[in-house]
This record gives sequence, C-alpha cells and structure tokens, in this order.
Amino acid sequence: MPRVKRGTHRVKRRKKYLQATKGYKWGRKSKITLMKPAMLKAGAHAYADRRRKKREFRALWNIRINAAARDEGMKYSTLISALHKKGIALDRKALSTLAIEYPQVFAKVVSSVK
Repeated sequence: MPRVKRGTHRVKRRKKYLQATKGYKWGRKSKITLMKPAMLKAGAHAYADRRRKKREFRALWNIRINAAARDEGMKYSTLISALHKKGIALDRKALSTLAIEYPQVFAKVVSSVK
C-alpha cells in the first residue's frame, strides 16, 4: 500500500483554519490543536446569538412602546390589547419606530384606540 502524506490537503485545511481564526488571541490563531475548538465554539456562540438578538430587539421594542404609551397615559398591555381589538395590524417594530421617530403619529395611533 502506498504511503499517503496529505501534503496539499493539510495545507488547504490549515489555510482555512488560519483564515477563520484571524483576529483571535494567543495560540488560537496559530496552533491547529487550539484553532479547531476555538472555531467550533465561536460558531456555536454565533448561532445562539443570532437567535438571542431577535429576542433582545423584541424586548427593546416593547420597552420603547411602553415608555411612549405611558407618556400618552396608557399602559403597554392596554395599548396592545386595544390595537388587536380595533384590528390595527402594526407590529412591535413599527410601533417602536413610530414612538421614537414620529411621536405625533404615535400619539394619533394611541388616541385612536383610547
């Protein structure tokens, strides 16, 4: 059976790891045995954080809507309930944008459901 040295394959793999771990600290950017677990862990964190970001933004929108609604004399839960009952289909992101960038429009939305 012929001897297999894996020269080009190993070089390609090392280049891939070097590219992926660029910017990491200490041996995680230069040593293969430390690169691979660092890459896997970074990927796991990235995957989880992409999902966490959605949660955090929705919570931020809720806080902004609540603050703006209380300025208009209404609680968040009451506002959302009234919007659903009136059939006004504004999502939380849109309501948050209205509250921050167009407070007069948000005030009209709140007054329409009071």
